[in-house]
Amino acid sequence: MTEEFSQHGFDGARSDPADLSLGELELEERSSLRRVAGLSTELQDITEVEYRQLRLERVVLVGVWTEGSALESEASLTELARLAETAGSEVLEGMVQRRDRPDPATYVGSGKVVELLEVVRATGADTVICDGELSPSQLQQLEARLKVKVIDRTALILDIFAQHARSREGKSQVELAQLQYLLPRLRGWGETLSRQAGGRAGGGNGGVGLRGPGETKLETDRRRIRAKISKLRKEIAAMSTVRDTKRGKRVANEVPSVAIAGYTNAGKSSLLNALTGAGVLVEDSLFATLDATTRRTETAEGNTYTLTDTVGFVRHLPHQLVEAFRTTLDEVADADLVLHVVDGADPMPEWQVTAVREVLHEIGQRRDTSMPPELVVVNKVDATSEFALARLRHLLPGAVFVSAHSGAGIAELRERIAELLPRPDQEVDVLVPYTRGELVARVHREGEVLTEEHTEVGTALRARVKLDLAGALEAFAVNGTSA
Repeated sequence: MTEEFSQHGFDGARSDPADLSLGELELEERSSLRRVAGLSTELQDITEVEYRQLRLERVVLVGVWTEGSALESEASLTELARLAETAGSEVLEGMVQRRDRPDPATYVGSGKVVELLEVVRATGADTVICDGELSPSQLQQLEARLKVKVIDRTALILDIFAQHARSREGKSQVELAQLQYLLPRLRGWGETLSRQAGGRAGGGNGGVGLRGPGETKLETDRRRIRAKISKLRKEIAAMSTVRDTKRGKRVANEVPSVAIAGYTNAGKSSLLNALTGAGVLVEDSLFATLDATTRRTETAEGNTYTLTDTVGFVRHLPHQLVEAFRTTLDEVADADLVLHVVDGADPMPEWQVTAVREVLHEIGQRRDTSMPPELVVVNKVDATSEFALARLRHLLPGAVFVSAHSGAGIAELRERIAELLPRPDQEVDVLVPYTRGELVARVHREGEVLTEEHTEVGTALRARVKLDLAGALEAFAVNGTSA
């Protein structure tokens, strides 16, 4: 079955340029960048060898449908088209083949390769993208037969991450994932590497023309990549120490934390902006923001908590990225509440929910800990039909329906967050003198007042407070004891 995919552009509509909540400055900077074509891959820095060959231009997509319905397979290829366009490609055509499992040699089978070659020649494509992770042998076989560049879904996602990473930590995490992916696939492009035999084969039995160093270029490259991987892991570990220190200060101050997780382009950054006015970059593209952003805000009662925007998820998220971004994803596991953002305008949002929960489950298993409570937030209700909303209310009972763009439902979301945040667990019954009014103000600011009465000698309070505040109030406990 062959399907043609149209260009998935967007109208480019933006709010007032003065509205910095959309990250207009970052959008302008990003749109001004263009990839330079035609650069040689024989670079001095091994971290860029071969990977720079993923210069995507005119592409043909191909997928193998092994399970599920035809609608699901087409939706998966449609998502691949959006990924390709996010990376800067022009999608010419898409093909799907029904098989029990991918062909171990060529992914799609020898017959389909012939058909795919005809499509590549007819469209003038220079790249083929496969909707799955290819083994090194599959990659080599397809390139040999199609005579064009072939990449897989994993390489495509890594390329997008490489374009969008901005912080030093994010760039290091992406580079680590790239090298882990590249290492088993490292080989020569063209005829530039030595292919002569070495060792005993280059001795008396090798003959004239076969004496040489062997594939020393590949061996050297592999060694340099392993050394670079080791160095990056140490750098990321050092940077994670800084993140842990900041997180430790919040924990020491007992500031509740809320992590925003969800599918890529579900509107996590928009929701963070709507709740805190953070001014994080917002763009209608996949993986627009990769760096975790933490902002402080308050409930209606004045209780302080933090909101952290994390990296977006996608179906079949490369395990290299899950490993490389573990310090960022740990923000989710360490939170007191997870806001699971779902794109209500997506044709099949239940797929998004399943994909995100699979990654969250993987994080919990790796840390051998239970995940925090989850509050599902369905975003983009202003772009969703009433029928779709009714279906989502049935599929996701207890979810909050909002529009970060219009502000609809944000007030209700704030209330739900306040209800689900951990509450102080130390109950005190105290009589605070009027001369210590700062303690009463602190109880109102940091605790939960149950009863309050003004007497002749001071303020009688029964409240739930944190452990440190309970210690400060101990001297004023009624009858010398706290409840």
